Amino acid sequence: PFVIVCNHQASLDLLGMVEVIPERCVPIAKQELLYLGTVGWACWLSGIIFIDRLRRDTAIEVISRTASTMQRENVS
Repeated sequence: PFVIVCNHQASLDLLGMVEVIPERCVPIAKQELLYLGTVGWACWLSGIIFIDRLRRDTAIEVISRTASTMQRENVS
């Protein structure tokens, strides 16, 4: 297992990240991206897990559930 951290500067950077992220990878993003018009829709449709950074308890719960699922399904 590994973690890839991508700090993109523009929406077009997402296209480059898609090329370098390996298959069977679980993408997690800040919830604010969900509200970026077509980029948000594309992220949602691709199965990205969104984290609400303003609600710490909820974010930890989502990350914990995601980690359990990743471990069970043997994905990165």
